Amino acid sequence: MSAGLWQWLAQGDAVTWGTAAVMLLMSVVSWVVILYKLWFMAVARASVPRAVEAFWQMPDVARAQAQVKALDRHGLVQPMADAAALGGEQASGGSLAQSAAGAQRLMRSLRAALGLAASQLQWGQTLLATIGATAPFVGLLGTVWGIHHALGTLAGSGQVDIAQLAGPVGEALVMTAAGLAVALPAVLAYNLLGRSASTLEALLEGFAHDLQAQFGAEA
Repeated sequence: MSAGLWQWLAQGDAVTWGTAAVMLLMSVVSWVVILYKLWFMAVARASVPRAVEAFWQMPDVARAQAQVKALDRHGLVQPMADAAALGGEQASGGSLAQSAAGAQRLMRSLRAALGLAASQLQWGQTLLATIGATAPFVGLLGTVWGIHHALGTLAGSGQVDIAQLAGPVGEALVMTAAGLAVALPAVLAYNLLGRSASTLEALLEGFAHDLQAQFGAEA
């Protein structure tokens, strides 16, 4: 079947080759994103709780900042620690942001830090969802076009029987299987990584709430 499939691809037209190239590209891109995000999430799941815990164990904010910086490998917690350190400082200048009360500045800074962290955690999720949703249809397109091409070729040969038809049609159906093979890892990774991202986002939101409760009252 493998030799027959390569022969079928070699005899295919631009649509056949284009469909196969798109699925190959989808597969390579999705696996690059999956492997990177698995590493990213593994590091974040280990470093974020340690950084948050270390922050509260320090005797002052300056030392807490330094400790977070040493532990927070992806910079998910550091912007919040920096916001807590700056939240109570008196602002100078004439802009609306600078003239706001310290608690409001702290809230705004924490919101921006949470948004940045969420962007890092959610990076690649849209791409995985898109590949998972579209890859089966790309494979189906290749299958339909391959069957159409095979039937046209066999019809032009004059005499057609089931033995002649089974090979080319079976090879064309491999495109559907290839589409599913591309989509399934992307969908599984999307769900797994999305759950990990949600857990970390909840932890960071709780940390931001605690910072606002303590340092916002002091501002």
